[in-house]
Amino acid sequence: MGTTVSQPAAAPDTVTLGQRIRHLRRARGLTLAGLAGQVGAASSALSMIENGRREPRLSLLQSLASALEVSVEELLRPEPPSRRAALEIALERAQREPSFASLGVPALRPSPRIPTDVLEHVVALHDELHRRDVRFAATPEAARQANVELRRHMRDLDNYFPQVERAAGEALHTVGYTGGALSQRLISELAGHFGFTLHAVTDLPESTRSITDLANRRIYLPQQPAGHDPRYVVLQTLGHFALGHTDPTDFADFLRQRVEANYFAAASLVPQTAAVPFLQSAKRDHALDMEDIRDVFAVSHETAAHRFTNLATHHLDLPVHFSRTDGSGTIYKAYENDGLVFPTDATGAIEGQLACREYSSRQVFTAPERYGTYAQFTDTPSGTFFCTAHVQPGPGGEFAVTVGVPFEHAKWFRASGTTRRRKSTCPAATCCRRPPSDLADRWSGQAWPSARAHTHLLAALPPGTFPGVDTTDVYAFLDRHAPEPEPSPT
Repeated sequence: MGTTVSQPAAAPDTVTLGQRIRHLRRARGLTLAGLAGQVGAASSALSMIENGRREPRLSLLQSLASALEVSVEELLRPEPPSRRAALEIALERAQREPSFASLGVPALRPSPRIPTDVLEHVVALHDELHRRDVRFAATPEAARQANVELRRHMRDLDNYFPQVERAAGEALHTVGYTGGALSQRLISELAGHFGFTLHAVTDLPESTRSITDLANRRIYLPQQPAGHDPRYVVLQTLGHFALGHTDPTDFADFLRQRVEANYFAAASLVPQTAAVPFLQSAKRDHALDMEDIRDVFAVSHETAAHRFTNLATHHLDLPVHFSRTDGSGTIYKAYENDGLVFPTDATGAIEGQLACREYSSRQVFTAPERYGTYAQFTDTPSGTFFCTAHVQPGPGGEFAVTVGVPFEHAKWFRASGTTRRRKSTCPAATCCRRPPSDLADRWSGQAWPSARAHTHLLAALPPGTFPGVDTTDVYAFLDRHAPEPEPSPT
């Protein structure tokens, strides 16, 4: 069945050692009691050693080696003595895992009467259960690496996904969209097109934005989504079905699906057919502005900025960068194909890093017009960039949404007449990561700050097909809201 049985690289553990002793005893035709008598040990004690539940003293180990006519080194070899023994070791280890205890089934003791092919089958089942348990239990490093690979893919595509654009365009065409802001009526009709009805509830589980009842074709939504446009939440949910998503196979697949569903929602609220002519006209007039996109299509500033990055390079020939940072400068989202250098960790991940304090994403928090359009030129080692930033509130506090382009493309933006200019030498530590020498001389060794940990960026990701979602809460919710079954005809 192709089951993989892992092999220890160093000295064997007690399970492997016990298997080697049992294998050699049986090969020499000795009973447990017979070997116990030769080495002067109780049969029960030797049984525990063979079952990997007790480690023998060195003197007993030497006696066992002598009785079995092998060296101590032979007993301590880390490899299982046979394929059968390897399977028994794998089964023993699997049944010691906490996940096995949660199954509520008795342990299987691999007696000689159990055929080897049955053991192969059982161990393969344990391997698959383990794979499913750990599929989404990604470490922070693994999650960041998956995000790095996804961002590279987005950069390769200039953040423009043709298949998602087509799916959104086709969906809007079916409900007769002709232009302007997408109305709630059209969104309800769009849900109907995919075979769903919409239901606002007050008891949606905390871990979810929406829940879809596939059996009864219902989409449940909060009456007042925290920090989200209600239309966006519906469209994000519909995006999974429009794009044919199935249960994600791993965390990277989960991330990809989430990006595509978010893209579908933005492409529906700011449709390509309407947005591209609008942006091309604004570029000709040297009047590109995220706030205009926000107002014309009745979306949030962040959705407008995201949508601009989707269309700017493909349709306007503008390389761009985008970031979403909090007041401390911590980067939550970022994208670039224009050469701006964001800080990264050893894996190449941007998320969780601190943006340069000279960047507009940091400067906007001290500006009087932080809730309007804050514009700035920034000189960096990789060139000069023009950026606009806007602070908007979110469920976790205020965030700066920043969009920028290289200096030569600033002329297409309405706010490019700004006189603000900052200089950044990041990633050089002298720019903003190392305090000025006078402050360092005065306070070095005299400060002990208590940091506010960004636990969402550091914690291991919760397991499950949909990470972070409490499945019990979801099922209980669906059970409460499921329609009564139709009475059977008499």
